[in-house]
Amino acid sequence: MAMTTIQRMSNSVVACVAIVAGMVLTTAANRHHDSGAGERQKLCEWRAGAVVSAAAVAAYGVDSCFCAVPIPDAVFRRMQGRSFRPNPHVSRARLRYVRALHYDAEGCIHIGELVCHERIAADVVAIFRALYEGRYPIERMVLIDNYDADDERSMAANNSSGFCYRTVAGSSKVSAHAIGMAIDINPLYNPYVKTLKDGRLRVRPAAGRAYADRRRAHAYMLRRGDLCHRLFVQHGFVWGGAWRSVKDYQHFEKNK
Repeated sequence: MAMTTIQRMSNSVVACVAIVAGMVLTTAANRHHDSGAGERQKLCEWRAGAVVSAAAVAAYGVDSCFCAVPIPDAVFRRMQGRSFRPNPHVSRARLRYVRALHYDAEGCIHIGELVCHERIAADVVAIFRALYEGRYPIERMVLIDNYDADDERSMAANNSSGFCYRTVAGSSKVSAHAIGMAIDINPLYNPYVKTLKDGRLRVRPAAGRAYADRRRAHAYMLRRGDLCHRLFVQHGFVWGGAWRSVKDYQHFEKNK
């Protein structure tokens, strides 16, 4: 039986809909492929600060995302004249570049990096692997060189970091950070606090003054007994939040 004009039009419409649907699905699949490839590229190139999906991490291999290696040339070029200067305390050969993933408070996975001394590198890798598995929130973790090794700027950006050759604030004493034996976590919400003789507070970063009051609550606030505190202490680090003369809530260090 010959098709009526209406039947032919109806069949054409169905065919067109099917074609368009196929195109949409193909485009979506291509976008998904491109997105996945782009995320894998971020991991392969280790673009610190970039956000990646759990699927991309699984495809890349989570074990490959946690390691400590001698400072690569490209990383050292970023550090020279900023966090690293020729000094009598630590050489490039004694430092390690740590790669680690971390979650933020919104549940996004970030590519992270920091530099530390070789003596604590294995501890640091193990700690950050456990923090990642426990989904402990860390907002940002890139080299302090992204902030021209300006500690105040890095802390104000809530950037967790390790090595930076500098002296202790307000003194000529070499900091534990200067030899790579200290790590700061979520510093904006866990500031350094010193009570001066006149009762005023010295707070660093200055932008974190509100969080000198530890009664305030925030997702990035570090607490005694939380996962981060427990892990660092278990690995032999001392927490600055337990010091008596000053409180450095962001700070963990090992004996030099």
